[in-house]
Order: sequence, then structure tokens, then C-alpha cells
Amino acid sequence: MMDEFKEIITKDQQVLKILGVAGKIATSDIAVLITGESGTGKNILAEVMHNVSHRNKGPFVSVNCSAIPDSLIESELFGYEKGAFTGAVAQRKGKFELAHEGTLFLDEIGDMNVSVQSKILQVIETKTFHRVGGEQPIYADVRIISSTNKDLIQKVQNDEFRMDLYYRIREILLVMPPLRERKGDISLIAKHFLKIFSKDFGKKIKGISNVAMNYLEKHDWPGNIREMRNVIRTAVALNDKDVIWLEDIPLRTEFSTPETESARQTVKFETLSLSEMEKRHIDQVLQFCGWNKSKAANILKISRPRLHRKIKEYNLQEKK
Repeated sequence: MMDEFKEIITKDQQVLKILGVAGKIATSDIAVLITGESGTGKNILAEVMHNVSHRNKGPFVSVNCSAIPDSLIESELFGYEKGAFTGAVAQRKGKFELAHEGTLFLDEIGDMNVSVQSKILQVIETKTFHRVGGEQPIYADVRIISSTNKDLIQKVQNDEFRMDLYYRIREILLVMPPLRERKGDISLIAKHFLKIFSKDFGKKIKGISNVAMNYLEKHDWPGNIREMRNVIRTAVALNDKDVIWLEDIPLRTEFSTPETESARQTVKFETLSLSEMEKRHIDQVLQFCGWNKSKAANILKISRPRLHRKIKEYNLQEKK
């Protein structure tokens, strides 16, 4: 079953446990609530859960509840009949109807207003609804997966979220950890995006330097995996070398903590030594070439005897 979750790049034990639970409930229609910060991959997890479920022949329909104005969310979810309101020039199916025999993903359900929450609850309980302006009940057989970056318990206590709906959508609760708590995954995810975007941009970038990767691993990633994706994409798009260096990493600093900024300054200072820069660069080129010294010498634009002298001078050794 874990092979079917290969789209989620991880070796983090907490995430692996989440995938294990997701795999166990793949053949059921149990309602799942996925919580976590924005950018942690809640939508990817929801779609993968659909793909490994018994409903995978049906549609996966996603609704971003935070992106739809309150005045439009009802017609978006339930559809409308022709003439139901000004501008309704033709009948339109809603997301529940489109998701019939598949999965409906209610992304950021915590931003949905209370009046619509009551109608969602009714659909879950009766599997029927009415289009806006319609009189005939419509049957919808859907599995509900929801997500939120909000504290729904607090919203329930503030009368901003229905308690009965909360317990209906969270038969199973999966909590996606932020990237800063998955330090072991940072290099895996960075290399994954590097491979994707190198192909997309038609570039032959072999990897990320140790110094750059060191900083990526120290960064707090307030935007989580989404931020990582954008950073690596930009670095690849602007790069005309075969390695991503620290100066190529376009990390925004307005959300950085003093600790990560201190780490960046430390890394920058360390790279000011020319001999250290040369040592690291030669070592990285040798690694990328699999210690093929002829190939490395060609990339470095130096003779093979000179490369041998540098290897001896810096006491470089092949990493097994």
C-alpha cells in the first residue's frame, strides 16, 4: 500500500504513520479531516487517498472553500437551475453532483460560513440536496474529505463552526506536520523538485551544493512545501550553471526568524575563504561525477594531474 503513496516524498516517521492510517481506510467511506498549516500537502494527501480508494474510478472534485465568496458558495456546491437568480442563464451542476460516486474534497472547510455548514451536514446525513432554485431532490453518493489550517475546536467554541458537522467530517483526523518539523525530508523534497523543474526548463542541473542544502535545512519554511516548490523552481529557472549554489536560493526574508537569518550569514561568511570554496567545489564536482576524475577535470577546466594534486592537497575522499 505504501508504494501507492509514492507521490508524497517523505521518510519522516510521523508522515509515514499518517500514510499508514490513510492506507488502512482506503477501502472505506469514512470521513477524513486533514489539518495542518498552509502548504503542508493536505490537498495532495486527499487526492492520493482518493486514488487508492475503491472510488478511484469516480471523480475527485476539489472545492477551495476559502476562495469562494459567501454569496456564491451555495450555488458552487449545489448548483442552480436556470433562472434561479440574475445571471443564471442555464442549469449548472454543483460540486456535490459532479462528485457523485467519487470523492469531494472540501479544502479549508474552516472558512465556510455557518449557514452553508448546516446544508453540508444535511447532505452528509441524507445524501440528497436541492439545486438553488430547484424543487427536485438530487441524490449524491460521495465520500467527504475535508481540510483546514484553522483550529476547528476553537471555532466551535466561538460558535463559528457547527459541532455536529465537526464530528461528522472528522471520523478520522490526520495532522500534517509543518516542514520545519520534517528536517529529514527537506533534502528529499528539494531534490525531487530540482529533478522536476530541471526537466521542465530543459536544464541539466546535477544537484544542490552542500552549502546551499545546509541553509535550506536550517530555514524555517513558513510556507512549507509550497514555499519549497517555488524556491527551487525559481532557482532552476534563473540558473545557468550545473549546480545550485547558495546565492541562487531566492529565499524571502520577511518571514524568516533571527536564527535562520543568522544561519544564512554564517554560511555566507564561511564561503568567503577562497581555498574553502575551491575545496568544496572540487569535492561537489567529484561527487556529481561519481569520482570520474577525467570528467571532473573536464568540468573544472583543469588537467587531470592538477586535479590529483588538489585531491591530495585537500585530502578529498570518495563518499561511499
